[in-house]
Amino acid sequence: MVYLAAIIDWHSKAVLAHKISNTMDSFLVMDVLDEALSLYGTPEIFNTDQGSQYTSEIHTQRLKNKGITISMDGKGRATDNICIERFWRSAKCERIYLNEYGSIRALIEDVDDYIEFYNHQRFHETLDYKKPMNVYRESILANEQQNEAA
Repeated sequence: MVYLAAIIDWHSKAVLAHKISNTMDSFLVMDVLDEALSLYGTPEIFNTDQGSQYTSEIHTQRLKNKGITISMDGKGRATDNICIERFWRSAKCERIYLNEYGSIRALIEDVDDYIEFYNHQRFHETLDYKKPMNVYRESILANEQQNEAA
């Protein structure tokens, strides 16, 4: 059994950080959180489910220290975080379930490849057939221009 933790931008559907581990714990989600924060900065809101790794003191305190509003799905309501749930479905149906992996390393490499494809090559109907990372960059540029004009 392995676990994939990922952070996705709701607006663009871009996967900002991810990691695979044989344990689902606060160390895994902290690695992913720290990577996303270092690469993409501080969001206004951070949404997760109510898993113990996300409600842990270390995770919630990191978000609070950065001034990030914490949002959590309702108990048993996967649809509250539909963006990441839709990504999980796509990753599994388009790649993971279609392959057999001889090692965790092979799985990690394939998932890395899929996320690269998903972010930079895969067109998304909900994004008017644009690619997630293009939409992400466009929104960052638009925000910067708006801030300069203000």
